[in-house]
Amino acid sequence: MALDKNQIAKRIAQELKSGYYVNLGIGIPTLVSNYVPEDLEVEFQSENGILGMGPFPFVGQEDPDLINAGKQTITALPGASFFDSATSFGMIRGQHIDLTVLGAMEVSEKGDIANWKIPGKLVKGMGGAMDLVASAKNIIVAMMQVNRSGESKLVSHCSLPLTGVACVKRIVTELAVFDIVKEGFLLVERAPGETIETIQNATAGTLIVPDQVPEMRFSL
Repeated sequence: MALDKNQIAKRIAQELKSGYYVNLGIGIPTLVSNYVPEDLEVEFQSENGILGMGPFPFVGQEDPDLINAGKQTITALPGASFFDSATSFGMIRGQHIDLTVLGAMEVSEKGDIANWKIPGKLVKGMGGAMDLVASAKNIIVAMMQVNRSGESKLVSHCSLPLTGVACVKRIVTELAVFDIVKEGFLLVERAPGETIETIQNATAGTLIVPDQVPEMRFSL
């Protein structure tokens, strides 16, 4: 059974550890803050100048002055701090972020990521992703494995302009969890009910399949 976006985020939340400073990119990654285990103390950072983001607000409780880098309304946990972009990017470039979760349009089997521009289409700018991929200690990509045309987004070589080179460590899609290894995409876990054949058909790059591939373990 293919995961939905919230389930992808819930699986990624299992990668969090107490004491982590975490930056969440636009799209699926922003949902991770909704699934932090209660026994963990994690600080979420947004490059527009917030440290201590909480989960998304309930309908009717939004504060229009409290937003993340994607202009979504958020909540702030007790003790949260607010600062300017220069301080925020000093934190990022100073390698004080333990984990970055990003969306992507393509990821190569070497760990390259393309997530900021499609040639010929207007974009507002590259945002902070290039700073994050150059500085974060660990990068996990949250993405759907195929695009709207049914083409795989896990490729041998990225065809889109790169955001970062050989920087991605792990990928979580609606079908599986992959690690980037020297040989390509190592299949780590399968979404419940998904077959190796389905995952292979949705992977354009080199896929390494171990003898045993467990299913993801979490409450759906």
